[in-house]
Amino acid sequence: MPCEIWLKPSTETETKGAGLCMSDIPPFLTSTKLSSVPGLVHGFFTRAGGVSGPPYDSLNASWSNGDSAQAVSENLSRIMAALGLERLVSSRQVHGDVINVVGESTLRSFKARPPILLADPGDALVTGISDTGLLIKIADCQSVFLVDPERRMCANVHSGWRGSVQNVAGKTVEYLRERFNCLPGRMLAAVGPSLGPCCAEYVNFRNEFPPDLWHFQTRPAYFDFWAMTRHQLVEAGIPNENIDILGRCTVCEKSTFFSYRGERDTGRMAAVIGWKG
Repeated sequence: MPCEIWLKPSTETETKGAGLCMSDIPPFLTSTKLSSVPGLVHGFFTRAGGVSGPPYDSLNASWSNGDSAQAVSENLSRIMAALGLERLVSSRQVHGDVINVVGESTLRSFKARPPILLADPGDALVTGISDTGLLIKIADCQSVFLVDPERRMCANVHSGWRGSVQNVAGKTVEYLRERFNCLPGRMLAAVGPSLGPCCAEYVNFRNEFPPDLWHFQTRPAYFDFWAMTRHQLVEAGIPNENIDILGRCTVCEKSTFFSYRGERDTGRMAAVIGWKG
């Protein structure tokens, strides 16, 4: 399994200024490939380590599902402290292919909702600035981390089945290439816990998916979105060996992860990537 789980930040100094003790820092998963990049921090968080009550227990990162706003704010503060970041940027996800750039100039236009900043609605966030985490919320959809270590650029992509149909992951790779001169051949990618081929049943797939995606069926009406995303990233130019698929199904492991398909009324996990220093 190409991932690790960290229970706490490695040093006490990473939580200074956050008003939290070490016991309040939630666990998160990391990619072994991305962990080797100097200055990069990232984490696929689980549902554990927060303060939300049922059915959002406990590290719910979304304000839009009925949870207490105060609880969500506390959870987001814990997530930010876990990675030692000064700020988090997120957006309202719309299952599309809009990409938002998080830069020194655009930060000023974002809406503040403490403890985070909100960009315009969209499903991919891109940044090269320091001490800023890009936050995607998930509960079966994929969070796809993209990194160009040499250009010091990273992206966080939200890709559900609609995002897969629109190839939002591949489009973000192309955007990084065109806008920031990132070379896909040196980029790294990681796909976090999400709907696995064991549980991804789409009985209306002939109306929802274009025919060129039908060959990702593993059995009648079941699809392998991990393989689909890997294919789209490779088609965009990222070498296959540079891609980590964590391979954790959120439906099968709904005691560890939030799963909309498995629970319906539930929370949203945070997936965060950014640069430090």
